Amino acid sequence: MPGARAWSIAASHAASGLKFFNVYGPNEYHKGSMRSVLVQLHAQARSTGVLRLFKSHQAGYPDGGQLRDFVYVRDCAQAIQWLLDHPKVSGLFNLGSGTARSFLDVAHALMATMPRRKLSIEFFDMPETLKASYQSKTEAAMQRLRAAGYTQAFTSLEDGVKDYVKNYLEKPDPYL
Repeated sequence: MPGARAWSIAASHAASGLKFFNVYGPNEYHKGSMRSVLVQLHAQARSTGVLRLFKSHQAGYPDGGQLRDFVYVRDCAQAIQWLLDHPKVSGLFNLGSGTARSFLDVAHALMATMPRRKLSIEFFDMPETLKASYQSKTEAAMQRLRAAGYTQAFTSLEDGVKDYVKNYLEKPDPYL
């Protein structure tokens, strides 16, 4: 009876839900305007040499200083595999690096991986339609996943950008 078998498998595994933060990494090219800021900046670097970032419209955040919790897709895959390997763990978990970094940090990390290109940063006004709902900072609280037993370190923004750019985005075939 297929239904009974499915029930017994489901009953032996706990359920976990994940809230992903700003994931970047290989094979996101199909996402169009929803691609990570890194892949969008890389495309700008290659086509114009100018990395365009939003001006800030909120006090306390300089232009390009808006913060996001950027997490490398490999770290997401490792955390998911860990959850699959630990079927008794259940709950709702954030999945980010646990550290908010600025869009300027992403731009500078990208520029460091492309030293032979003359790159500059330009700030432009945020569209009025975004201002009211724009979050100037997002950061994953990682305590619940850590308390569940996940101990793997997350890739630094600089190391993730370097790997993604050198091993994928700068290759003739950027796919795995």
